[in-house]
Amino acid sequence: MSATFPSPDWLQGLMKKLNSDEKYAKIARNWEGDLLFHIEPEGNLTGPLSFYLDLWHGTCRNVEFKPSPDKYVDSAFVFQASYTDITAILTGKLDPMTALLTNKLKLQGNLGVMMRSVPTVLDFVRCAREVTTDIQ
Repeated sequence: MSATFPSPDWLQGLMKKLNSDEKYAKIARNWEGDLLFHIEPEGNLTGPLSFYLDLWHGTCRNVEFKPSPDKYVDSAFVFQASYTDITAILTGKLDPMTALLTNKLKLQGNLGVMMRSVPTVLDFVRCAREVTTDIQ
């Protein structure tokens, strides 16, 4: 269930982790909203990257690695970050809430919902960290 970030295997591993993790299911039971991530190239990432997760009441219903740019334009939450900052979050060097508040992780969507859902956000990141065995 572990994989190298970024890769389709990593995203599939995250989906499996989210759907099998009892703690996440309990904490995220009221979460409604899909996530679209745009990662800006930097370091080892030579081109832009995006990935999508459909999260609903503690489950992950769908993921897509490198979706077409216009496919998920109505996502509830769109995140944008540099490769350095997203990998810092995944390795525990950068707190995700600090990243949001310092604009290292930019958000399009309802910030109020995100701030009221801090436990869900932090547990989502915990799951992502647990499936990340290596960073490209």
